[in-house]
Amino acid sequence: MDIASVIGILGGTLLIVVSIAIAPGASTKAFIDYPSIVMVVGGAIAALLTSMPLRDVLKIGGVVKKVFFNKSDDVSALIQQIVSLAETARRDGLLALENRLPEISDPFIVLGVQMAVDGTRPEVMEDILRTEMDAVAARHQTGKLIFDQIGKFAPAFGMIGTLVGLIIMLGNMSDPNAIGPGMAVALLTTLYGAIVANVVALPMAEKLGHLSREEQIRMEIVVRGIMAIQAGENPRVIEQKLRTFVPPKARKQQDQKKAA
Repeated sequence: MDIASVIGILGGTLLIVVSIAIAPGASTKAFIDYPSIVMVVGGAIAALLTSMPLRDVLKIGGVVKKVFFNKSDDVSALIQQIVSLAETARRDGLLALENRLPEISDPFIVLGVQMAVDGTRPEVMEDILRTEMDAVAARHQTGKLIFDQIGKFAPAFGMIGTLVGLIIMLGNMSDPNAIGPGMAVALLTTLYGAIVANVVALPMAEKLGHLSREEQIRMEIVVRGIMAIQAGENPRVIEQKLRTFVPPKARKQQDQKKAA
């Protein structure tokens, strides 16, 4: 589980609730208005359905799961795996890599190794691998777009709800005592829209974007590593080339562990 996502959303929500609870003269019940919730949440969902195909919107459950349940790839372990494959290829030839396919769990690495074993031309192999990268990036972008759209539409429907509330309030100006509460209820939809966008939707979209960038870096390492293996480069050279994707501080720590 991605604890940061859980802490972020729950923490942001809790901070708002606590701030309301400890504010002098504030009433927690005054911040609850179900018609306003329906206006913001329902309106944002309706706009989302209008702006995106239904088949993409129905994937929202899997996208949410990705935000809260994801595993950061160990780039160093990935590099060592590729270097190990390079050592096998240099010692026993490319065909020997076929015997190592069962121990590889990553389908993208399997795809690259299988093409190298089959003798696929380098330019064709690279084109296929990069096409796969583009397809993965497109799928990730669709998931991110769902929450980008919610983050855009929720505040808009919050403003629409506020305008509706103000119109209703101005239509009942004969009762001065109702103006204050009516104004408060009218403004709640704007508040709800801002909370949905800035506490939930947009942060989740940014997390998905970050995960997608990490995945693209991992796939780039695989592409460069497999291409280098096919070209018959020295495993040590391949390792040094791929280590450029590792931050300098992490590289230093790895070197210290090896020295120890």
